[in-house]
Amino acid sequence: MGSDDIEASSNRPYLIRAIRDWAIDNHLTPQLLVNATISGVEVPSEFVENGQIVLNVSPQAADNLDMGNDFISFSARFQGVSRSVIVPVSAVIAVFGRESRQGMSFEDPPENLKADEALNEPPARGKPHLKLVD
Repeated sequence: MGSDDIEASSNRPYLIRAIRDWAIDNHLTPQLLVNATISGVEVPSEFVENGQIVLNVSPQAADNLDMGNDFISFSARFQGVSRSVIVPVSAVIAVFGRESRQGMSFEDPPENLKADEALNEPPARGKPHLKLVD
């Protein structure tokens, strides 16, 4: 692991928080695209699609939000039922505003990602193709 890798991984939690704040300031709904196959991800499995889940991290949706340097945790309602969510920062694939699709994706998968077909594909160019999960 080179010094660039260390710097990139240490910047990730700060960039996630910054993009979330930017989205809120611009009246957008901040969302995280998460790789749900990574060890330590605790999300309602029935909402995982193709190994990924989109999470709304707006102040209205995420109660007791803690966006630490290693983990993001909060409780949220999924079909009316309050559920606990824990996401390692390394599992965040992208952070963006739902309405504009503007944000940031993290193309360098951390070493602890499970190998699957999605990781073997070349990185997408242009706007991300994300599916909303409410």
